[in-house]
Amino acid sequence: MHDVKRILVVSRSTKYSSKGVHYGISLARAIGAELFVLHVFDDVFRLEHWQLPIPSLRAFEEEYRAMQERVKEEIDEMIRSEHAKGLRIQVLMRDGNPEREILEVVEENKIDLLIIIAYTEGRLEHFLFGRTNEELHRKLPCSVLFVKKEPAKIPYRE
Repeated sequence: MHDVKRILVVSRSTKYSSKGVHYGISLARAIGAELFVLHVFDDVFRLEHWQLPIPSLRAFEEEYRAMQERVKEEIDEMIRSEHAKGLRIQVLMRDGNPEREILEVVEENKIDLLIIIAYTEGRLEHFLFGRTNEELHRKLPCSVLFVKKEPAKIPYRE
């Protein structure tokens, strides 16, 4: 890992994003790499162009936005804590197509390793994030570490 000098963690501000940031912090500390955290905001609902009153979908969008803010605050607190301990972390924010924004940040900052959450666990995540991860790993000029959430425990039944 001596050739990994710059690590990028992508946060889509979902509840598992902080796990990816934790991996990035731990790895950056262990190998002395510079850490970048990219918050990518994309209008996954694309409701601003719709002229239809869809109250239930709008309520879902508002709940999603509130969750994004909570996760971003949690990640920001982790970053502040690590800054205080001396870890170099650069926070970036981008709006737009996640695949395009991530590729631009990787190229602009000469990233050696990308850490991203593996969104393969649910239909909602597939609906919201589509095939971004699948497309990204084909186009990236750097290595990728996919962080998966731990599988749920299966209750024991006698």
